[in-house]
Amino acid sequence: MSIVRPSSSSSAASAAGEAAVFRTRADEVYAQLKRDVAEFRLVPGDRFTENEISERLGVSRTPVRQALIRLQQEGFVEVLFRSGWRVLPFDFDQFEQLYDLRMVLETTAVHRLCESGQRVDRDLLASLAAIWGVPPAQRSSDPVQVAQWDEEFHCALVAAAGNQEMARIHRDVTERIRIIRRLDFTMQRRIDATYDEHAKILKAIRANRGDQAAMLLRAHIETSQAEVRKITLHQMHMARHSTS
Repeated sequence: MSIVRPSSSSSAASAAGEAAVFRTRADEVYAQLKRDVAEFRLVPGDRFTENEISERLGVSRTPVRQALIRLQQEGFVEVLFRSGWRVLPFDFDQFEQLYDLRMVLETTAVHRLCESGQRVDRDLLASLAAIWGVPPAQRSSDPVQVAQWDEEFHCALVAAAGNQEMARIHRDVTERIRIIRRLDFTMQRRIDATYDEHAKILKAIRANRGDQAAMLLRAHIETSQAEVRKITLHQMHMARHSTS
């Protein structure tokens, strides 16, 4: 098991969700450990100690313990009696519920984007088209990059609809399902499908075809949801090695 020092880069979607400028050392440790899980450096079953994290991240045990307690409350880790901590198996029932909530928020947003009289951020939609409407030869095949762009795509759809509370809740849901969503981009066929499906969704939105856009979006999310149901511990180990 390896724990890396905090990286200076983070996704735009994550940055958009940061409410406070000031972050404590415990916040930084928490964010790094969550990235380790999301990027498959830590997978279910991995064990580690507070001292190991303290040494690798160059921090004292106090912020490490605070971060781990927070992750424990969120169901990502558990404390082991006299033997450190362990990464817990993913709670797929909870993920299913979060996907359902995501579906409601995003389909509502695309209907709003297609309704006349709504205050829609057209520039934001145009920026999405510049990424997802490119010819196949210009598409990225980097799974980490595509996963980040995919997250930003869905967050931007909700943000462009103009309801800040919807966007805030959606960012929270996005943060909580990020860990498993990234597995959807470990296969080239899923990267190709994501480009095609995003382009079709944007085309329907720009034509103000709300029902069609919502139908395409629903099918897109359901396909992704079906893919993550197939996740196995072996696949998570493979994904970790491919992104290390």
